[in-house]
Amino acid sequence: MSRIAQRRVHPAVLLLLTCAFCLAEVEQPVVGQEIDAAELPGHSAPYTPPPERVRIEADPLLRRFAFGDSAEGDRSSEASEMENGEEEDEEYEERLKKLEEAWSKFQEKQERASARPTMEWSGRIHLDQWAFPTSTRGIDFFENPDTGEDPENRFLFRRIRPSVRGEISEIIDYRLDLEFGNLNDPTFKDAYVGFRHLPVFQTVRVGHQKRPLGFDHWNSSNVTVFMERPVIVEAFNQDSRRLGVASYGGTEDFEVSWQTGFFLLEDIQNDGDYTGDSEQFSFNSRLAASPWYDESSGGRGYLHLAVANMLANPDGNAGPDESNNNEARFRSRPELRTRSRWVDTGAISNANWFNTTGLEAALNIGPFSLVSEYQQSYVDRHGDPSLFFSGAYVYAAYFLTGEHVPYDRETSQFDRVTPFENFFLVNTCNSGVASGLGAWQVIVRYSYANLSDEDVRGGRESNVTLGLNWWWTAHSRLQFNYVYGDIEDRDPVAGYTGGSFTGFGTRIHIDF
Repeated sequence: MSRIAQRRVHPAVLLLLTCAFCLAEVEQPVVGQEIDAAELPGHSAPYTPPPERVRIEADPLLRRFAFGDSAEGDRSSEASEMENGEEEDEEYEERLKKLEEAWSKFQEKQERASARPTMEWSGRIHLDQWAFPTSTRGIDFFENPDTGEDPENRFLFRRIRPSVRGEISEIIDYRLDLEFGNLNDPTFKDAYVGFRHLPVFQTVRVGHQKRPLGFDHWNSSNVTVFMERPVIVEAFNQDSRRLGVASYGGTEDFEVSWQTGFFLLEDIQNDGDYTGDSEQFSFNSRLAASPWYDESSGGRGYLHLAVANMLANPDGNAGPDESNNNEARFRSRPELRTRSRWVDTGAISNANWFNTTGLEAALNIGPFSLVSEYQQSYVDRHGDPSLFFSGAYVYAAYFLTGEHVPYDRETSQFDRVTPFENFFLVNTCNSGVASGLGAWQVIVRYSYANLSDEDVRGGRESNVTLGLNWWWTAHSRLQFNYVYGDIEDRDPVAGYTGGSFTGFGTRIHIDF
């Protein structure tokens, strides 16, 4: 073996030989790719890159050596792919989140659709005592036509009324009020199903409910200022509730609200049904507004105005032997609890239509309230002269302890009074006594009703009532009413067409 052959090849020589071999390969002709001259500044003709450049760019290994590309480029590409993958994962998670939310809402709707109706109990108890210090002989016969005995003092449960209400669904609710004031003759009050959030009509109730006529009737007995309602309000809308369908709504801020509906004229509270061919009905409507309501003081100042109307179609030919009585009749008790109604037109024969209109106004400034209402009724009779009846009341109330009567704009009625402090009287641990006043309110009212016209002599009555309300809590109070009244121009009973009386009432009121 030669001496040269015995030597080892130096690594640098091997590197040079390798480079020479690569260059020899690059110099071999390779078809190039044309590049638009517009992409190369300074060239106006198509440019064909040298074959060696095309070769190098085509081979990743040569590209890394020739142009300095390294694994960092691959890692950059991999990072870009990872970023794209992360974006896809985020999009997937977002879509999954939306699907989960939609499924959760669907399950909630299914649960609500299959849920049992809700039920909420409430109630009220009004325990009354009434005394009649004086009465004339005419009043005695109005109270007891057969014997002429004077009105008797009495204790009674004016109201024992459990109430249940609830929701059947998100838009359907119900209410049922039962009255056990007379345990031998229980009745029902509100008994209806309601549909809420409706277009145009907003809320619609079907069943036994209040006719919107008379502000004092529209207010709940839990918040009325006096123990009994004014004569004219009770005369034109006796017991207030009838079977019917009505809509309730208002503007967005309830500065204006309304109630309207169709009702049967016959009161079915005692027998629970209407049977007969006499289609006696009324169309009632009421529009109320509170053009001034002081939001800054929490409603301690406001002005309430309203107009209500009832157009009724009685059967003036119905007699006592028929299945339906003639409902063209106006009567009332004398603003205290008595056995009989002392002013009464009786059933008005030949009555075709009657129209009753009421105007309401209430002004509240802090602890002071001034409330008034006027009502009139025009009765059209077939073959007989038309009749006109009317009446009004006005009352003032003042809280000695500074509270006010709240007003609910949505329902356009008074709301519950809340004392600044509840009444309490207790012993303390140091043998002293601690007490709270509750809320004290003094009240006075004048009212009258004229139910006599032409040949119908229902009587004219005027009353003055003085009273005191002592609110123990927002749900309990003690009431005192003293009433002086005078009646005249009534159809004679035992020869008497009028008389005067005084009455004194006390009520313990709780509701829950």
